[in-house]
Amino acid sequence: MAVLSAEGGILLWQRDAEKIRIEPWGRDGLRIRVTQSGEMELNGLGALLPRPETPIAQTEIFETAPPNFAQDAARLGQGEYHTAERPQSKPNALRIRNGEIEAEIDRHGYIRFTNAMSGAELLREYVRDRSDLSEFSVPLGIKARNFRPVPGGDFELSMSFEAYAGEQFYGLGQYQEDFTDRKGASFELLHRNSQASIPFVSSSRGYGFLWNNPAVGQVTLGENITLWTAERGRQIDYWICAGSSPAAILEKYMAVTGRPPMMDEDLMGFWQCKLRYQTQDEVLAVAREYQRRGVQLSVLVVDFFHWTAQGDWKFDPRDFPDPEGMVKELNRMGIRLMVSLWPTVDNRSENFGPMKEKGYLLHRDRGGEILSTWMGPTTYYDALNPGARDYVWQKAKQNYWSKGIRLFWLDEAEPEIDYDELDNVRYFKGPALSCANEYPLRYLQGFYEGMREEGAQNPLSLIRCAWAGSQRYGALLWSGDVESSFIAMRKQLAAGLSAGMAGIPWWTCDIGGFLGGFTGSPEFHELLLRWFAWGCFLPVMRLHGDRLPYSEPPQAYYGQIKRFGSGAGNEIWSFGEKNEAILKKYVELRQKLRPYIKGLMLEAHEKGSPVMRMMHYAFPGDENAWRLSDQYMFGPDLLVAPVFEAGVSEREVYLPKGESWLELATGRAFIGGQRVAATAPIDVIPLFVRAGAKLTMA
Repeated sequence: MAVLSAEGGILLWQRDAEKIRIEPWGRDGLRIRVTQSGEMELNGLGALLPRPETPIAQTEIFETAPPNFAQDAARLGQGEYHTAERPQSKPNALRIRNGEIEAEIDRHGYIRFTNAMSGAELLREYVRDRSDLSEFSVPLGIKARNFRPVPGGDFELSMSFEAYAGEQFYGLGQYQEDFTDRKGASFELLHRNSQASIPFVSSSRGYGFLWNNPAVGQVTLGENITLWTAERGRQIDYWICAGSSPAAILEKYMAVTGRPPMMDEDLMGFWQCKLRYQTQDEVLAVAREYQRRGVQLSVLVVDFFHWTAQGDWKFDPRDFPDPEGMVKELNRMGIRLMVSLWPTVDNRSENFGPMKEKGYLLHRDRGGEILSTWMGPTTYYDALNPGARDYVWQKAKQNYWSKGIRLFWLDEAEPEIDYDELDNVRYFKGPALSCANEYPLRYLQGFYEGMREEGAQNPLSLIRCAWAGSQRYGALLWSGDVESSFIAMRKQLAAGLSAGMAGIPWWTCDIGGFLGGFTGSPEFHELLLRWFAWGCFLPVMRLHGDRLPYSEPPQAYYGQIKRFGSGAGNEIWSFGEKNEAILKKYVELRQKLRPYIKGLMLEAHEKGSPVMRMMHYAFPGDENAWRLSDQYMFGPDLLVAPVFEAGVSEREVYLPKGESWLELATGRAFIGGQRVAATAPIDVIPLFVRAGAKLTMA
């Protein structure tokens, strides 16, 4: 017989080895943990911030029938289940309410979530094992929660919920797809180069759901089932909230996982980057040329392999003899310097031996310590180890911070290990399969906390990956090494919008794509102009890429350490005078938009609002807005519709109903609720401003 109880505003259920704990967590939210281990882990937070001490929930024992899962599932399959009715009475069940959300758990341990204000069902566990309760039940023996023991003591975990006809899901982070509604698709919960798995979704049924588990796994948002899995773990852990709109749901999620700092205003302009500036002289020459041409840079970036060896975390004095002087000259021009760091450690690095002795490196359970041989025999430092995080920060502090550098690019943040080998890699917290997705969060945390200790008010780091909660440590996520093509450009819009709906307001991509852009190609010029115009309306406008033709370094090796070459020029004058004029126009427009962008960054800081907003986020009452994925709102007032095709001079744009709109390129006015043909010659990106908007511009 199961034991049901309510203690201190928390619901508890136990039968045999299985234990369930349901407790309030944040406004209108609940955290649910389930284990079949001897003791439930109560100290771990995953992506969540600590629970507020003040009680915010009401619990009560009541007499009610458990939901008839099988009968309602049949109605769901017919698309008929939209009732707000309560179940019929029967004893032995408990209910917990926290603001707008309510959870019921019956004597069998099955859970159902409802909107406490309307009584409408939000979500319920997927159960096909209820033959003792109703003539409508299907005795398939399928349970919602499954713990499959595996050698070594942990479990393969799975948690399933009912699928609802017409439901839409948004979020999940950054995947290389061209759609934003995640319903009907399956996604691996695993980081890759250009893929950031953030296991939070916002549902059109009025709830947000966080799978609070950093394990490698899978999520299937199918037509017949919603299924979350973890390949290794000790307990199921998830968080759910109710909300009246996508904005309300996201705001509550950000409150329990953290909001970003306020972005410094001098970072809101144009960033110049390429693969790669090989010397200090080259960096300064680029900065001086921008100044000569009257173009203001916000940030100039020094990319990878400026170091002596991977894992030394310092400038090579042969190429960068005076970093302090370089930083001072750039600062006099109003330019901030950003420097790339990698978490890789070459076994010839001066830090490899000391870090290995302290247990600060990742290692295999079986086999040697080297996890990669790209540009040298390397492993990664273990960012899940607090001691390792502090060790790396102290090196960065000594070799970069002390020289005036305040911006870091944390590359390789997945980290990029052979994915077929994850079952043989071990972290400070355990097997990689159980915790690997937490790596970018902790990598970022080490630098954020280090910079805060040094007095930085608003730390920001560019990073190639993120997990739930990364935003609170100043994550500027970029979409990785994508190809230079219109297809890739289109996918980056979906990636950026989805990252914003998963709680990452600061997002960017390599303008022009990273791979395959020939500087002299007219086809690439067209792509670059379209991408650059769109980049003006990203949270961060950053030109980057490995341009062709490629050039080898003058000296292939320094001692035994191989050196990396450089791509072709990637400055705005690298593509011809005619194209430069168009690119310069958008740099100047970005400068004019900085007061407006500052307001968007303040809203992201205070509420967690995305800077790039899906159309349904901004206009939830317009049913057409929920189906749009190729246009977006840049803040509340600017509708942006990038051009994703070659050889076109106009594109179709949907203007949401209930508003009047002004096309900025032509001055034409339109009533919302219709599709229009927007003008789009090569030097114009379709932009519409909401009538009555107070668009502050410099």
